[in-house]
Amino acid sequence: MSDSVMTVLAIFLAAVLMFIFPLMSTADRSDDISQQAIQTATTDFVDDIRTTARITKDKYEAFNQTIAATGNSFEIEMQVEVLDENSNKKTTQASPVKVGENYSYTEYTSQILEKIERDGVYKLKEGDIISVAVRNTNQTISQILKNFMYRVTGNGNYVITARHSGIVNVNGN
Repeated sequence: MSDSVMTVLAIFLAAVLMFIFPLMSTADRSDDISQQAIQTATTDFVDDIRTTARITKDKYEAFNQTIAATGNSFEIEMQVEVLDENSNKKTTQASPVKVGENYSYTEYTSQILEKIERDGVYKLKEGDIISVAVRNTNQTISQILKNFMYRVTGNGNYVITARHSGIVNVNGN
């Protein structure tokens, strides 16, 4: 009787080692590739905005298509800190010097997309700060397998994310 129990356990262990762990490894590799693709796409999108000072509907849709090509669904959060310069200036002879500080206010994804839909373009100016964060909303095969295998030790909360930001170099007018 003990030989048959040992045989069943050996077959089960062999099945786990031969199928489950390689599947988990392959799924992890797929997530790593998706992570690299999303990070590259986000960096390219933000850098393009920084150098052109514009977010157009075409650019945004192309970015969406690029990240959707990974086979995952994503949530995109954009944030623009708009530099609102203090207009008070003190003029002495030929050199105007600003009095006071520069202030900024923040516009978020819904406001940005609303302006893109209305005007076809969201224009930025030099000194504005653009920030884009992308996070997957679906569970990948790797996440499902990790949650199943590591249920005893806790859920693996690995998500595919990318974040990039920068200061706009030119005026978008």
